[in-house]
Amino acid sequence: MIKKIKIALIGNPNSGKSSVFNALTGLNQKVANFPGVTVEKKTGYTSLRDKFGNTIEAEIIDLPGTYSLYPKSPEERIPFQLLCDPQNEAHPDLTIVVADGANLKRNLFLASQLVDLKIPVVLVINMMDIVRFKKININFEKLAIRLGVPIVSMNARKQEGLKELKEAIAKPFSPPANDFIDIRPFAPEVIDTIRQTVNVNSNYNAFLVANNLDLISNFEIPEFKKEKIRAVCAQYEFNAQQMQAKETLERYRVISTIMNEFISSPENPIQKSPSYRIDNVLTHRFWGYFIFLAVLFLVFQAIFAWAVYPMDLIDSAFAWLSVQVQSSLPPGLINDLLVDGILAGLNGIVVFVPQIALLFFFVAVLEDTGYMSRVSFLMDQLMRKFGLNGKSLIPLMSGVACAVPAIMSTRTISNWKERLITIMVTPLMSCSARLPVYTLLIALIIPSDYIYGVNLQGLVLMFMYLIGFVAAISAAWVMKHILQSTEKSYFVMELPTYRLPRWSTIGIHIAEKVKVFLFEAGKVIVSVSIILWVLSSFGPSGAFDRIEDKYLSETYIRSMPQDEIDRRIQSEKLENSYAGRLGHIIEPVIKPLGYDWKIGIALITSFAAREVFVGTMSTIYSVGDEESSKMTVKEKMRNEIDPETGGPKYTFAVGISLMLFYAFAMQCISTVAVVYRETRKIKYPLIQILYMSGMAYLASLIAYQLLK
Repeated sequence: MIKKIKIALIGNPNSGKSSVFNALTGLNQKVANFPGVTVEKKTGYTSLRDKFGNTIEAEIIDLPGTYSLYPKSPEERIPFQLLCDPQNEAHPDLTIVVADGANLKRNLFLASQLVDLKIPVVLVINMMDIVRFKKININFEKLAIRLGVPIVSMNARKQEGLKELKEAIAKPFSPPANDFIDIRPFAPEVIDTIRQTVNVNSNYNAFLVANNLDLISNFEIPEFKKEKIRAVCAQYEFNAQQMQAKETLERYRVISTIMNEFISSPENPIQKSPSYRIDNVLTHRFWGYFIFLAVLFLVFQAIFAWAVYPMDLIDSAFAWLSVQVQSSLPPGLINDLLVDGILAGLNGIVVFVPQIALLFFFVAVLEDTGYMSRVSFLMDQLMRKFGLNGKSLIPLMSGVACAVPAIMSTRTISNWKERLITIMVTPLMSCSARLPVYTLLIALIIPSDYIYGVNLQGLVLMFMYLIGFVAAISAAWVMKHILQSTEKSYFVMELPTYRLPRWSTIGIHIAEKVKVFLFEAGKVIVSVSIILWVLSSFGPSGAFDRIEDKYLSETYIRSMPQDEIDRRIQSEKLENSYAGRLGHIIEPVIKPLGYDWKIGIALITSFAAREVFVGTMSTIYSVGDEESSKMTVKEKMRNEIDPETGGPKYTFAVGISLMLFYAFAMQCISTVAVVYRETRKIKYPLIQILYMSGMAYLASLIAYQLLK
C-alpha cells in the first residue's frame, strides 16, 4: 500500500530551510511557478516507510522564506494563501517548520502561528552545530510537550538528524491539541462570524482572514460573504494593524516565558560570538565600504589572472579544430558552414567558460559565507538615498551573474515603488553575458601589464562593473523623483552566522550555472551564428556574380596578384551580402560612435543576447577567408584594418565606445520578457529599452568623440 502526502516546508530566511529541503529530496526536485503567480515553486519528492512497512510517497513544497504569516511581499503571500486556505489544491497534510536553533526566540514566532492554525506540524531545530558552539541548552522534550508538536534537532548541512526527521514524518500526525495563545478574546464577535461564514478550521485562521481580507485571492469566499465580514469588522472597530501588534506582543510574551523555562545560554552570547566581532570590522560604517571594494578588486583581478591560461588553451584548440575540419572536408558550403558558422559560434561561447565559472564561484562563496547579507545591511542607508533599500542590493549583485533571476528575486521587496525601481535598473549591472564582450575588447585595447602588482586588464574590468553599479543607482535616483508612492518602506534581514563555504554545494552551483550558460546562451549564439553565416554568404540575385566578373577582367588579373584578387572578391561579397547590406543601412547612425557596418551587424544580432557579439565577430571575420579559420577571435579583430585610416580598426577609442555601449544597452530578450512578467505591464520594458538605449548611445558617442 502506497500513501501519498503533501508536506510544506517553511521557515525564516537563513534558517537552513534549503539545506533541509535538499537533504530530504536530494536530486529529486523540480522548479515551476505557483498557480496564477510568477513566484517560483520548488518541489521535491521522497519515499518513506512507516513502522508497519508501508510506503509513503511525500511531495515536499519548499515555500518562500518568511518571518510570519502576515504577508508583506508577493513571495510572503504564498505561505499565507497555501496554509490558511484548506481549499487550496496545494494545502499540505503536514508542515515542517525549520527554525534556527541559535535564534529560537525570533524563529518560534512563525512556529507558534502554525501551531494555532491547527495544521499538523513537525518543528525542526536546525544548525545544532552553532547551538553547541554557543553552549545553548535546549530541553527538547519539555519544549515539544509545551508546543504540542514533535521536535527534531538537525544540522542539515551535514545531514545530522535526517533519519529522525524522516521517522517523524512517517509517524501518524494530527493537529496540535492546544493553542499557543488564545486569540479569540482579541475579537470574539469577528472571529465567530468568520468561522460561521468561511470554511476555516481554527480561531486563529479566522483572525488572519480578518486581518488580510483584501489579500485573499485563492480562498473561495463569495463577495457577499466578504462584505458581511467587512461589516462585522467595521461594527466592532476591528483595526488590523492594532490587532497584529497586539498579537505580536502576546506571542513574544509567551515565547519569552518558554525561553526562560526550557532554554538557557551564556550571558551576552551575541557580543562574545566570532560573527559579532567580525561584523565590527566588515560592517563598519566607514571602513566597511572600502573592504567591500577591496573584495571586488581581488575578485576581478583573479578572474583575469586565473582564467587567461585556460581561455588561451580553448581558443587555440578551436583554431586547431577549424583547420582540421577545413582540411578534412572538401571545399564547399558544408565546409564553410561547419568552420565559419558552427565552430566560430561555439568558440565565441566556450572560450569564456573559465571566466564565467570563476565569476559564479566568487559570488557563491560570498553568499555561502554570509558576507553578501552583510553587504546588504551595510548598503541600506546609502541605497535609500537613491530610492532603494538594502534588500535591493541582492538583486543588483545577483545581476552580476544574470539579470533574469535577479529581477525575479525583487519579490522579497515589499514596497512596490522600491521594487519597481530595482527591476528597472538591475539590467544596468554588468551581467555574465557582458563578460565575454568586456574581456575580448579589453584584451584588444589594454596591455596585459602589471603596475605595482596590479593587472591593468583586471582593473579595467572592475571599472566596467563599477560603471554599471553607478549607472544603476543614478537611474534609481532619477526614478525616485518621478515615481510617486505613499507606501512605507522598511528593511528587515536576517544576518546569518559566518560559516565556511560548502565546497560541494558551490561546485554544484557553478556546474549548474555554466551548464545554463553553455546550453541556453549557447543555443542562441550557435543559432544566430548559423543564420548570420547564411546572411553573410549569400546576397541578392546576381550581386556575387557581378563582383567575380569584375575582378576576373584582364585589368585586375594583370595588375594584381591572385591572393589580393581573392581577398577583394571575398571582402566585396561580404559587404554586398544580406548581412552587409543590413549593416550599411544602420552605418550612418552608428558611425559617430566609431563603428562600421561590420560592427553594426554585431549590434543587431546581439540584441537577442549580448554575448552573441563575440560569435558574430568570429563569423563575420571568418566568412570567405581561409586563413582566418586558423586564428582566434581576438587575432581576427586585431588584424582588422580601418579602410579610412589604414590603421587598426579596434583602437582605444573604438574599444571604450563599444564597452560603454554594451554596459548600458538593453540587449537581452529574456530580460525584457521577465520584466513584463513581473510588472504585468508592457510599458515598463518599453521604457527600459528606450532609456537604456539612449544612455548607451550618448555614452558611446561622448567617449569616442573625446578619445579619437
